[in-house]
Amino acid sequence: MTAVIAIGTNKGLFLARSEDDRQTWQTSGPHMDMSEIYGVAFDTRSSPPRLHVSSTMSHFGPTVMVSDDLGDTWLERDHAPVAFPESAEAALARVWQIQPGSDRAPDVVWAGTEPSALFKSTDGGLSYELVESLWNHPHRPEWGAGFGGQAIHTVLPHPQDADRVLVAMSTGGVYRTSDGGRSWAPSNTGIKAYFLPDPWPEFGQCVHKVARDADNPDVYYAQNHHGVYRSDDAGATWQSIADGLPSDFGFAMVSHPRKPGVIFNFPLHADSKRHPVDFKCRVFRSADAGMTWEPLSDGLPEAPYYPVVLRDAMCTDNADTAGVYFGTKSGDVFASRDEGDSWTQVTAHLPTVLSVRAAVFD
Repeated sequence: MTAVIAIGTNKGLFLARSEDDRQTWQTSGPHMDMSEIYGVAFDTRSSPPRLHVSSTMSHFGPTVMVSDDLGDTWLERDHAPVAFPESAEAALARVWQIQPGSDRAPDVVWAGTEPSALFKSTDGGLSYELVESLWNHPHRPEWGAGFGGQAIHTVLPHPQDADRVLVAMSTGGVYRTSDGGRSWAPSNTGIKAYFLPDPWPEFGQCVHKVARDADNPDVYYAQNHHGVYRSDDAGATWQSIADGLPSDFGFAMVSHPRKPGVIFNFPLHADSKRHPVDFKCRVFRSADAGMTWEPLSDGLPEAPYYPVVLRDAMCTDNADTAGVYFGTKSGDVFASRDEGDSWTQVTAHLPTVLSVRAAVFD
């Protein structure tokens, strides 16, 4: 069994590999040195699996690349795989999210970008086309920009219904389609935007990350800009699940790949104090869909600990006993091979970690 962690940083991609059931790791990199790697994804629907990476360089700009040998070689098209058509009158700043589609659509890959737009690939991620129905949504002129920019950072295709997709953006909130992308509806009822004159708007929320439940595809979990929520009706309405957490501010929200109701979160003190609560490095896990939470810190650094975990810098893998991983802005990367009960350090002193994805292969 080989486990691979793809670690995207603001100075390139690093790859950590383990051949002993995730007990020890060997790290290589930087690959694509001096590139900002905001989005990474493993597509395990194909054999061999495909690794997708979005890269942004100050000189050459943004692009996406794929590897079919887990990073040994890379395929980059001779034209921009993700680009706005001239009619959009927009320029791509970066690709924030790459998300393989459902098993029912094996060649579909989605990309969420800055400015806030959704692109769709039907050739396994080699080329993409703008989803113009969302780009032309009447709300788009009013979508604002969060502290990190205006971007679609979450794309969640439905695992059984290829016509259903949920996206989330900063700022703008959650939108979803049930007709294959012909139309999109805001889905933010119950998510509070305390920073707006109307704290309960139809759209405009600064959602930081959304995850889907492992068992019920109509259950979602969201980390908002102050607020942690669950939806039991496919995103139509949301209820707070922040009780039991030391803070309702943070960026990451991750669900277990198989166990229903199991989710992971890394709370920060507040938007004005972006450090771990009480300066303690702790992952919080819920085993009952957010009704209760427990802190997990065995093997993690002792207090005081200051670094932050960004929205795409936490993930799980696909092993029978799921691994949990996170990276920090200080370049630390940690792994748990027992679903968060205990942790080891994979590597340290990397550049700022922007994204982390992991997978296990036979």
